[in-house]
Amino acid sequence: MTTRFQSPEGRSLAYVRTDASAAGASRPGVVFLSGFKSDMTGTKALFLEDWAQRHGRAFLRFDYSGHGDSSEDFLDGSIGDWAADAVAAISALTRGPQILVGSSMGGWIALLVCLAMPERVAALVGIAAAPDFTEDSMWDGFDDGQRAALMNEGAIELPSEYDEPYIITRRLIEDGRSRLVLRDPLPLPFAVRLLQGTADVDVPPSVALRLLDHADCADLRLTLVKGADHRFSEPENLALLAKTLEDLEV
Repeated sequence: MTTRFQSPEGRSLAYVRTDASAAGASRPGVVFLSGFKSDMTGTKALFLEDWAQRHGRAFLRFDYSGHGDSSEDFLDGSIGDWAADAVAAISALTRGPQILVGSSMGGWIALLVCLAMPERVAALVGIAAAPDFTEDSMWDGFDDGQRAALMNEGAIELPSEYDEPYIITRRLIEDGRSRLVLRDPLPLPFAVRLLQGTADVDVPPSVALRLLDHADCADLRLTLVKGADHRFSEPENLALLAKTLEDLEV
């Protein structure tokens, strides 16, 4: 059942929380962090909710502001806003260290949560994690005309494989530039598991390899899955995600 809470910034965030069973209460809960323009009703979020219920683990899925059933307009949002939403949700709706599972942009958000509140992180699982994508994929991929239009007009449209084009705002780019995690030290003092498809054209394997090389983490493993795409939602992908969680010694 979807519920709402108000973040410290005054945003009304929709969420669904599953409480732990008595047997699972001593184990870390799991928090799913969704991707850009995605929401908490996607295949991976619902799969993880079912997994958590079967294993007696606490689980939280929620919508960032401007996404899904939460308040605000998507075009007004930014990486910093959505990271603040995640910190607020974890602070208000979970107890103790959590396993963060971040998909695509959610992987970047998860890394920002790790930097903001490392004491609340038991482990991190990234699925096609996309840190710094507003700078390294969007801005670096724009031509001079797109960059000029973005700066002068405040937004541009990019084609999308989905129902409508992506509208990219100047605020998204400029705020993202202030949240980059692959330029400065990135301490991750807990287990990190990265899952990445080799057929991912949205976030190529080179991003996962860069994160693997950059992060300061004593227990970081990258699993490349031949032929898997960005959605990483085929039955065998979800089975690997479950096994990854079950193998974490936390």
